[in-house]
Amino acid sequence: MKKIVLTVVTLLSLSMTATATENRSEYLAMDVNMNSLARTLSLTVDQKREVEDIHNNFCSEMRKAEVADDAERMTLAREALKKDIKKLSGVLDRDQMRMYLRLLNITFVNRGVNFSE
Repeated sequence: MKKIVLTVVTLLSLSMTATATENRSEYLAMDVNMNSLARTLSLTVDQKREVEDIHNNFCSEMRKAEVADDAERMTLAREALKKDIKKLSGVLDRDQMRMYLRLLNITFVNRGVNFSE
């Protein structure tokens, strides 16, 4: 139940104001240094492998959202985010998931991406 509440809070806190960023083609890019992420989240070797696979899929879906037209862009990004959170919640423990969501939230806020409707 806490994971669901945490997910909802995160999605709501990532409100969407599609501000005009100068580098609009990369504001949804989610490429990260996997070694740094693994170290920050204290991932095991198996978790790192699984997180890397899930994150690569997430990046691919976010790239598709990036090139979509304005009407679909945020819908596709929201769907990619929901899938990412759902998949990772089965791999990460509670504390790791909380830290991951914090990092994700900070990344989106810094890029001016808001997911509220």
